[in-house]
Amino acid sequence: MIVAITGGIASGKSTVADLIARQGIDCVDADIVARELVTPGGEALQEIQHHFGSSIIDEKGTLNRKKLRELVFASPKQRIWLEHCLHPRIQKEIERQLKAATSDYTLMVVPLLVGSPLQTLADRILVVDMPIRIQISRVCQRDQINEELARQIIASQASREQRIVIADDILVNDDSLQSLQAKALKLHRKYLHLAKSDDSPGRTL
Repeated sequence: MIVAITGGIASGKSTVADLIARQGIDCVDADIVARELVTPGGEALQEIQHHFGSSIIDEKGTLNRKKLRELVFASPKQRIWLEHCLHPRIQKEIERQLKAATSDYTLMVVPLLVGSPLQTLADRILVVDMPIRIQISRVCQRDQINEELARQIIASQASREQRIVIADDILVNDDSLQSLQAKALKLHRKYLHLAKSDDSPGRTL
């Protein structure tokens, strides 16, 4: 059984996934896959450098993520180009890792899940949600960006309403880490029960 975790930027998706993964559950994270795809020497990074120019690479030879973010969120055309460059590669690697998973169920963390091909791989969808004012504050603090850019990034993603429509489970992250942990472990127990039941909807990839 594959449980997809999604949510807006800085909603706490990775934290929830980590809390559940500590219980012995395999986790495939699209953000980690994406970062690995643009490591120095990789084909994807070479394409990005060719498209955006050498200034997109820092003095260490790695991708200047802050500059790339500013470029793609200032231009929908550039964002679409980047998505076409990376998303097929990301999906291929995610599918490979899902096939290799061995735990009772598998987590698949995908920020941009709504409407993507990866949505069809999920047996259940968990949305990590939070009030927009908290989300903006966390994005600005975490990524050291201004509120305008934070709002642009949030606006480029699926809306809260779009995510909630596809959700099987919703975890509201608006309290302490201790509260988040309790909610995550409760969901883990639920998924274990579903995965081990006779009517588990597990997929063959």
